[in-house]
Amino acid sequence: MTEKPSVLLVITQDTKQEEAQFVRQTLESAGVTVVHLDPSVRRSVGGAEISPEAVAGAAGHTIEAVRALGHEGKCQAVMIEGSIKAAHAWHAAHPLSGILAVGGSMGSALAGALMQSMPYGMPKLIVSTMASGFTAPYMGVKDIAMLNAVTDIAGINSISRDVFRNGALAVAGMAKGYDPKHASEKPLVLMTTLGTTETGTRRIREALEADGAEVMVFHSSGAGGPTLDSIAAERDVALVLDLSVTEILDHLNGGLADSGPNRGKAGMARGVPTIWAPGNADFIIAGPIDVARAQFPDTRYHEHNPQLTAVRTRLPELQGLADHLGAIIKDAKGPVRVFTPLHGFSNHDSPQGHIQDTTLPGPFAAMLQAAMPANVPVTVVDAHFNDEEFSNAIIAAAREMMAS
Repeated sequence: MTEKPSVLLVITQDTKQEEAQFVRQTLESAGVTVVHLDPSVRRSVGGAEISPEAVAGAAGHTIEAVRALGHEGKCQAVMIEGSIKAAHAWHAAHPLSGILAVGGSMGSALAGALMQSMPYGMPKLIVSTMASGFTAPYMGVKDIAMLNAVTDIAGINSISRDVFRNGALAVAGMAKGYDPKHASEKPLVLMTTLGTTETGTRRIREALEADGAEVMVFHSSGAGGPTLDSIAAERDVALVLDLSVTEILDHLNGGLADSGPNRGKAGMARGVPTIWAPGNADFIIAGPIDVARAQFPDTRYHEHNPQLTAVRTRLPELQGLADHLGAIIKDAKGPVRVFTPLHGFSNHDSPQGHIQDTTLPGPFAAMLQAAMPANVPVTVVDAHFNDEEFSNAIIAAAREMMAS
């Protein structure tokens, strides 16, 4: 008989015992084995496979010592550390096929940290009162789903019953279908893009896939680049193609897709061969057009949709981009090459676009050449980013770097 898949249930019983029992019964009725991790601090109820005492112990503390901290943030930090360690220890001995958490802001923060430490592909769902608002801290760069609890997690009512049941059944179904695969034997290539450079990057992806590579493409709109960096830091990556610089430009200039100062560093720090190209260097992502005009006055704008505006970059922003790329590339532990086009950086920066400026790619190429370390070649291509000539130059370099 096939062994039932195991689902890790993360919910505190000191404040949510009734909900924990309901969700557990629903999961078990759906045909999965439940491993309850209870990170309660206030009191220990009993019945959980991974008790509050075990969680605290995994972090090197007793539960009494945690309670004695007398500060919810400090207690939370210990229980997050212990939950992650205890969950991984259980998973190593008894493989899990899914994780379901139910909680408010504190429970969601703990569950999010735990789930972010687990592999891509493993089903992960948080039923949360925080799911109707800012979810990025809970999801991070992992494949975590969040389900709006609608009501507070305070007993079982006619709405929460259905929400908890739906969440439990969803995870049970995913757990039954979960089939963890070993890493692909194909060389792994990671690439950034946006829709405005998709014509060129699709050509590159298809060529490398035809060569036998697995190519993962990430949308560089704030979360895609950090996800690429996370995978580059963890997996065996053959090549990084950072071909969209939106997140870096937005970090330098206050745009919406700001991914922080470390965007693009992870793969280079491990020595992963990397190719950079300034796809989408022609714009910063801002909010609605009125907000964009106030934040970035006296330039050109393209209203992408009611929520997003492409703000034309000028020489100062491009100089800042070149200097930043030079600064992070100089610390690379592996080979790096840079390519830049002379006839535009994206669809917006083309004869068919709305913010084309033919006077900027040439000076930017000179800025890049001046900013790069001596051992990093800058190839200037007399083409548009989306032209076949530019794609072919990157394809040739990618093949050469992967072969060596």
